[in-house]
Amino acid sequence: MKNQEKVADLIEKRVQAKLGGGEKRIASQHKKGKLTARERIDMLLDEGSFEELDMFVTHRSTNFGLEREKYMGDGVVTGHGTIDGRIVFIFAQDFTVFGGSLSETMAQKICKVMDMAMKMGAPIIGINDSGGARIQEGVTSLAGYAEIFQRNILASGVVPQISAIYGPCAGGAVYSPALTDFILMTEQNSYMFVTGPKVVKSVTGEDITTEDLGGADVHARKSGVTHFKVENEEEGSMLIRKLISYMPQNNLEEPPLLKSKDPIDRLEDTLNSIIPDNPNQPYDMKDVIHAIVDNGEFLEIHRHYARNIIVGFARFNGASTGIVANQPNYLAGVLDVDASRKAARFVRFCDAFNIPVLTLVDVPGFLPGSGQEYAGIITNGAKLLFAYGEATIPKVTVTIRKSYGGAHDVMSCKQLRGDFNYAWPTAEIAVMGAAGAIEVLEGKNIAAMTDPEERKAYIAEKENEYKDKFANPYEAASFGYIDDVIEPRNTRFRVIRAFEALQTKKVLNPPRKHANIPL
Repeated sequence: MKNQEKVADLIEKRVQAKLGGGEKRIASQHKKGKLTARERIDMLLDEGSFEELDMFVTHRSTNFGLEREKYMGDGVVTGHGTIDGRIVFIFAQDFTVFGGSLSETMAQKICKVMDMAMKMGAPIIGINDSGGARIQEGVTSLAGYAEIFQRNILASGVVPQISAIYGPCAGGAVYSPALTDFILMTEQNSYMFVTGPKVVKSVTGEDITTEDLGGADVHARKSGVTHFKVENEEEGSMLIRKLISYMPQNNLEEPPLLKSKDPIDRLEDTLNSIIPDNPNQPYDMKDVIHAIVDNGEFLEIHRHYARNIIVGFARFNGASTGIVANQPNYLAGVLDVDASRKAARFVRFCDAFNIPVLTLVDVPGFLPGSGQEYAGIITNGAKLLFAYGEATIPKVTVTIRKSYGGAHDVMSCKQLRGDFNYAWPTAEIAVMGAAGAIEVLEGKNIAAMTDPEERKAYIAEKENEYKDKFANPYEAASFGYIDDVIEPRNTRFRVIRAFEALQTKKVLNPPRKHANIPL
């Protein structure tokens, strides 16, 4: 073959490889409202930045006549490119080739880009659209999954890992996304479960649809498996780009610092009156967040799950910051099993990647009841406490209103190495609310009273006495547990100044192989 013919042959092979499983299967993919692997990559990365690797890889299996059906690329597109000029490594499963099923060679391709990402210190993005293990390959396919899992584990806390579920993700395939930092799913087309509806029906007798078992809405609201639910793949791509913008390339770098035109001393007068006079009346903590962050921009994580706590990313004077905040608008902002896990996971991500955390506190305590106790509120509450206490990143806490009992300790208090702990004048820091406290402290005296009016007046007097003592931040401030009581409208300025002062913070935990966080 002459040189020109060899070049022509190369060009032809590239064209063939880019067709994946062929035009009919591509058309079928589009008919389902799904893009192809390469279309997804092109949409996500900066234009013209994608460099593909292993385009000519094919499977090696000869079982069940598989040797007669081979496709270049073998069901996954891998390589690297850039997002806003920053390098990322990526793999996208190709459903047009054997339903995106994982083979030995596909796993090797994925592992190769994961290894490169670790060497280069760059984020890994995985786009999942797969029918699971390639049954014809048996144990080599299962071994391939385990090879990927091992790399997910080693990359955890070293480089950011993001998983986009744009189709089926079932069986062993679900565990790779579960090991990554953030998962997003599309409505209608994506689902995740360990066993499908047919197996569930045969084993348990439960009759359930694919959507109800493992759809995006189920995992966004009930299980918390997915951090984001998006309407379509276009929205998913924009979301990943936005998410990456808040993260460093790896654990040895700082997050990107952008120029901000939002003045650091911008006053927000509405905050001075945002807290209702009635301590039991709710308000929306998101109004506080949007008022103090740069340009009102806040990327919420796990928006539909455990809504009594808010977590997400924002910027203060251009610096990426994680925010954890109780939400009095939902379940009064109490901490429960789900909220504790949600916030703990987020704090640990921020700590791993050098992203400072602002904590906004309005928490009446932990949710009581046998349901919570049986679900392990003790262990799960300890996860959040552990996450804050372990974190060495800059930590600024602002107590907005209630901060009661053990929940006060858990929400980044001074004794858990909170660096700057501020409070609004509306803050109440105590073991419990006035009514409950007086019931404990004065129970015998109240029970001994026979005159209802006298009892009522006595309770009111003691409750007011308790409120005078604790329904303000000054008792905690007198011990130095609160560094300053700040005017609400000045919160943005004080938070930015605090984080600027903490830029050179250095704290080391004791030498150890790893901690044993309560799981």
